Amino acid sequence: MSDKTLNIKGTLMSLSTPVVMGILNVTPDSFYAGSRKQTEADIEERIQAILSEGGQIIDIGGYSSRPDAEEVSPEEEMERLAFALKILNAHYPEAVVSVDTFRADVARKCVEDYGVAIINDISGGELDPAMFGTVAGLNVPYIMMHMRGTPQTMQQHTGYMDMMEEIMLYFASKVRELRLLGVNDIILDPGFGFSKTVDQNYLLMNRLQEFGVFDLPLLVGISRKSMIYRFLGGTPADSLNGTTVLNTLALINGADILRVHDVKAAVEAVKLVTKTVNCQLSTINS
Repeated sequence: MSDKTLNIKGTLMSLSTPVVMGILNVTPDSFYAGSRKQTEADIEERIQAILSEGGQIIDIGGYSSRPDAEEVSPEEEMERLAFALKILNAHYPEAVVSVDTFRADVARKCVEDYGVAIINDISGGELDPAMFGTVAGLNVPYIMMHMRGTPQTMQQHTGYMDMMEEIMLYFASKVRELRLLGVNDIILDPGFGFSKTVDQNYLLMNRLQEFGVFDLPLLVGISRKSMIYRFLGGTPADSLNGTTVLNTLALINGADILRVHDVKAAVEAVKLVTKTVNCQLSTINS
């Protein structure tokens, strides 16, 4: 397992054992209906579930990034996020919170006004050129995902000469840019389901270890995604078992953070993989 850490408001979070990030969607149209939480009671219940089941980070999203999702104004996105963040701060002020946004102004307000600890940007700074400078000024960890186009157009951009080479070059260029701006904590997310076909997603999983060359924390988010149910059949609601199988493969191949809907199952996967990796033959034979 890795010796990587994240600086969370001056305290180091160890990634020596992979951590689980629980998803809290405050949108009415996220692809998995079971993840949508909009009332105060539902939001508080979801937060409590994430934390009680062992989630170490809560990732809040106010803009659905599913394919063909409708555009949401910055004002509406911020209003949705603020509603959830006020509940979090009132009842769970010690929780480590990440906000899923590609807008620099939204990111800044969430950090400055509500104490958010991490910014999770599906566009890697492509959709808002102010994002990199904003994150540098805020001095918070930054999750940078690979995607082409926008959430509305991304599945029109799956043509690659060499997908892995292009993703590696994408990250290399952006990591250099962020380092020059003084960003210290960078997490890479290869973007399963974003600008990739089903087969390309499985190639990405097969070659996940290659991202170790960056020596940066690696986040994997495959929870209940179409790469599972389009291959096996069914719907997002049927995809927990497939999610657990792929999360296990991701952990074996170097994932440091799992972004999931089903926290308990992911925490158990982490425990079992960690036990297996750490178990020494001499211990068994003693």
